[in-house]
Amino acid sequence: MKFTGSKILIGPLVALDCMPLFRWFNDTEAARLDLAYRPIDWATHKAWFETVGRDASKVLFAVRRIGQAGIVGCVTIAQIHNVHRSAELGVRIGEEKDRGQGLGSEALGLALDFCWRYLNLQRVWLHTFEHNERAIRTYLRAGFEREGVLRRAAYIDGEWVNVAVMAMLRPSKETAALL
Repeated sequence: MKFTGSKILIGPLVALDCMPLFRWFNDTEAARLDLAYRPIDWATHKAWFETVGRDASKVLFAVRRIGQAGIVGCVTIAQIHNVHRSAELGVRIGEEKDRGQGLGSEALGLALDFCWRYLNLQRVWLHTFEHNERAIRTYLRAGFEREGVLRRAAYIDGEWVNVAVMAMLRPSKETAALL
């Protein structure tokens, strides 16, 4: 199943996506934007990659430019809770050269549409470092609201950083028609 926007599509991972993901997960600069850096060895990464899709509480999409086979990013929908109808969302565009072009924003919109239409979620939430201003702007434009701040919640590159908690509730039918 693929979901297509104007620039990109999100869909299943394929075997060729394993190596770019390995590089991105080991990119110390990119990690400063969304997680604490911890190097991942090839054997562990490959074992993880082979289990993608087996966990019903998680969906992982590849982000690709329309008409191109190579992966440019990924979307993670995790901690899918069927009773509470909520999940955590994450978007990463892998290479700096692909960032700032609206690919992440479009991937976010396609992922949210998937969350509302196919997972029947009521609430989608995320955590992002407060210093990742580009991501925060993107999430706010998409309709996320700030719910709070986890002060000094992460130790990144030798410093304590705050983590913003953001969430979006399922749009009403009237609101969705305007989007």
